[in-house]
Amino acid sequence: MTKAELREKIRLLVPTVVGNKKQAEAAAVEYDELTKFPELKAVIVDLLTHEFDNFIASIDWVAPKPTTFRINLKNDQDFYLIYSRTSWIAQVEGKKYYLLNLPEEERATEAIARILRYGTTSSDEAADTDSGSEDVDVEVDDNVDIDI
Repeated sequence: MTKAELREKIRLLVPTVVGNKKQAEAAAVEYDELTKFPELKAVIVDLLTHEFDNFIASIDWVAPKPTTFRINLKNDQDFYLIYSRTSWIAQVEGKKYYLLNLPEEERATEAIARILRYGTTSSDEAADTDSGSEDVDVEVDDNVDIDI
């Protein structure tokens, strides 16, 4: 690869990278916690890419020490991000992933992807009620004589 080819590739990649960063910044304004805690935004972008806004419904600050955030997803699932002195910890379905280690961060990303595939609980409940029994109204006449 020549210098000219490398420069051309970089020239083509720069608008994409800058555009992704601007998109993440615009989406972060919607969430108060991301503006108060910029480190949290960096972790969410690492776990969910710069398009995190498509997947997150809300962010709740649930505990001051250790600083804990509940990330509510649009499919009514959630996971927690906990700040510790050394790194962030993602708690997904009860399992903790220390995000300082790249393999653990990858496993956390896979676990989040898995819970994103679950779908919404409201559609599951509707399917359960429709697939079962139906209520039938039956009138009973009390004035009927039965001979045994």
